[in-house]
Amino acid sequence: MFRKVLVANRGEIARRVMNTCREMGIATVAVYSEADRKAVHVLKADQAVYLGESDPAHSYLNMDRIIDAAKQTGAQAIHPGYGFLAENPQFAERCELEGLVFIGPPSQVIRELGDKTTARRTVMRSGVPVIPGMTRSESDPVVLAEEASGIGYPVLIKAAAGGGGKGMRTVASPEDLREACISASSEAERAFGDASIYLEKYLPRPRHVEFQIVADRHGHAVHLFERECSIQRRHQKIIEETPSPIMTPSLRERMGAAAVAVAKASGYVNAGTVEFLVDREGAFYFLEVNTRLQVEHPITEMITGLDIVRIQLEVAAGNPLPMAQEDVRSRGHAIECRIYAEDPEKGFYPSPGRIIHLEEPTGPGIRNDCGIYAGFQVPVEYDPILSKLIAHAQTREQAIERMIHALRDYVILGVRTSIPILIDLLESAPFRKGDTFTDFIDTHFPDWKPDRSEEDVACAAFIIDELSRPGKAQGAGAHAGAVQSPWQTIGPWGR
Repeated sequence: MFRKVLVANRGEIARRVMNTCREMGIATVAVYSEADRKAVHVLKADQAVYLGESDPAHSYLNMDRIIDAAKQTGAQAIHPGYGFLAENPQFAERCELEGLVFIGPPSQVIRELGDKTTARRTVMRSGVPVIPGMTRSESDPVVLAEEASGIGYPVLIKAAAGGGGKGMRTVASPEDLREACISASSEAERAFGDASIYLEKYLPRPRHVEFQIVADRHGHAVHLFERECSIQRRHQKIIEETPSPIMTPSLRERMGAAAVAVAKASGYVNAGTVEFLVDREGAFYFLEVNTRLQVEHPITEMITGLDIVRIQLEVAAGNPLPMAQEDVRSRGHAIECRIYAEDPEKGFYPSPGRIIHLEEPTGPGIRNDCGIYAGFQVPVEYDPILSKLIAHAQTREQAIERMIHALRDYVILGVRTSIPILIDLLESAPFRKGDTFTDFIDTHFPDWKPDRSEEDVACAAFIIDELSRPGKAQGAGAHAGAVQSPWQTIGPWGR
């Protein structure tokens, strides 16, 4: 096993990987940018290496500096987390050439599955159903128009490289195709350094269901059941759950077998996710493979009792999988809510700033993978995810209630967050019935506004308190420079 691992990421996922490394007796190295000098992953690591300016190109995307940091600190392996360089085949190849273990699939597998059109061709050869569409990328508007006509409108423009909703556009008519292709291609170029796009048939109101896979270098591959990821904004997930509300034993067996077939057909090694769309009639189609650890992996860990990061490390070290398919068991129901620093009232626009107060929810079945603390400055340069809140219970209904209570107990002051809309989504009748699909928010919450009643009361209390006394009260144990709770500074209104 490795003695030291460098985690080439930041925030909650870097902290998550470090937690398992610590349990396994593996020393950790953090890397950080100017904006992250005081970030939680830097504080938790055994060593930390400064990369450069806050711009990702000069820090978390700088392959040379990350490789140098690994060599300088004596790290034997690099865990990329998700995002940044996690699905970059050039980075995985650099690690291989430099004698460092990349904790993920081989570079060639990432390259082939990272190009979605190549992945579609690979999957089609394995007999897994795919969404009707192109099997090569294209930039010529005339060719794209011909392809769209053959596929039939509406069509979905997608970036051939990358994911996360970047470079994705829905086009309902031929008149809108050219402009949408130019826009999607430009966004793909900015996000992934690759402007390639292709077209797929747009499926109305599909479910997004994915299967977690793990595979070793000895030819063994298993799935760890499914995750329902249909609640999305801007094509990016914000609520995930397992099991999926629509899953039957027969459908799970067929989709799980398809996911494992994709893994074996591509020569997959380590942890990954095979994503599918399921239409209203229950037919499923291959969507893509995420060649990395997924944001939502904790809910799979909650129902299976497995540590996926530990499995990643063991497989990367050359060990076989610790279980066969028949050994994997599911228990209960788990839900994850992604907590973002963003304003859902304003189109989920990012809301960077200083965290002035933080209270994390606790209780039976509650897990919070958190990357912030009171006093931390949420930077504008990176994805605004703050934490992932997970609730696990015996049934779906109990998990929903447990999550709602946990969200109500979650206090993050100083930035806007997605918490208010997450509560409303979970409390909605369609979600409770399990009737979810990828444009759920646009359909049921197109003009969502938060409940202002509690906020108005808090503002009124603050104003009255400010007017009623000459100076601000100091809470017990306060000291200069401390980040105080509002209950310490609100005076008699907090008693």
